[in-house]
Amino acid sequence: MTPTQATARFFNSAADLLNLPDRERKQLLTPYREIKVECSFARDDGSLATFVGYRVQHDNSRGPMKGGIRYHPQVDIDEVNALAALMTWKTAVVNLPYGGAKGGIACDPRQLSIGELQRLTRMFTQRLHDVIGMYTDIPAPDMGTNAQTMAWIMDEYSKFHGHNPGVVTGKPVELGGSLGRDAATGRGVLFAAECLFADLGKKVSDFTYAIQGFGNVGSWAARLFHEAGGKIVAVADVSGGIANTKGLDIPNLMLHVAKTKSVAGFPGSEPILADELLYQSCDVLIPAALGDVLNGQNAGKVKAKYILEGANHPTDPDADAVFAANGVTVVPDIFANAGGVTVSYFEWVQNVQEFRWEEEKVNAELRRVMQKAYADLSEVRKKYGCDLRTAAFTLAVDRVSMATRLRGI
Repeated sequence: MTPTQATARFFNSAADLLNLPDRERKQLLTPYREIKVECSFARDDGSLATFVGYRVQHDNSRGPMKGGIRYHPQVDIDEVNALAALMTWKTAVVNLPYGGAKGGIACDPRQLSIGELQRLTRMFTQRLHDVIGMYTDIPAPDMGTNAQTMAWIMDEYSKFHGHNPGVVTGKPVELGGSLGRDAATGRGVLFAAECLFADLGKKVSDFTYAIQGFGNVGSWAARLFHEAGGKIVAVADVSGGIANTKGLDIPNLMLHVAKTKSVAGFPGSEPILADELLYQSCDVLIPAALGDVLNGQNAGKVKAKYILEGANHPTDPDADAVFAANGVTVVPDIFANAGGVTVSYFEWVQNVQEFRWEEEKVNAELRRVMQKAYADLSEVRKKYGCDLRTAAFTLAVDRVSMATRLRGI
């Protein structure tokens, strides 16, 4: 099934529990606005390059829309639609005053020079500047983009609207970004794990972990779980995977990746195929790369008893059914990886206030938000006797539905 179909299926499971009328379901599923733009620019060799960019603004009933921009060859309107909807539900789960949006350009950023990436980003911003803004729709980094990308967007936007750092989050600290933002998504995954394990009378250090993806989210998760005493027994990136049943030396692995740009070849590890990472013997699997990696065909191979979703929609509904039958607990993406958007909210608040928070405050507030969200999830799960994903969607859909009704729409 497509990402949009999978997201709608999760939504409808929650809507069924809430007895939501069909007219409200259609309204909540339909995006507020879909944008498709042509982005043409001169390559370094003088040739003309043209890429297609998208921005889907899903819902604004609870506040300005919020969501990342990704640069990846597989970006298409269906994926962006699904991710925008997930942002609506994610911000509602952690009770931020936002709605959801998402954007992207179908390109391979590894094939573009820094100058070409800057020209592409500025062209994309020119096409979108009338429909984004700090009280309208606030982009952030995602796969294939980073703080530098956000700096270019902010600068280009400012040419049309004046100095306005709050138009994006995930910016460099020197341009109004927040301390702690780089680590926020990975740290949020750690806090989600702490909440889950506390319910079991356990600690992070009681488990072994395999992490798929070693970009921003995966690398920070590895570092933070290692610091908390967790044993990381396998990691993988686009180049392949590595494993060590005694635990990988994460600090030295970080140095290795900084030098080689890959986890492959790390001393003291055994090579594994990247896809085999999902089936490693471990207690906890953290998919932190692309979506749709766990499905009905491969879910039965997963040996982990807990899945913490660091990536967006890594698990489809068929895989969820397999995990439920096998007694695997899944901590869903719209809670587990909400640390990024939460600290993005803190960054936006700092921009509005024109006052910077210390990193200790950022991290403490993130922990507070994640703990409160988990407590809310637990109440919903007990009320309806459902799994964590259904509880998360039910909590989110109820909040967005209530806001929509209160606005009189």
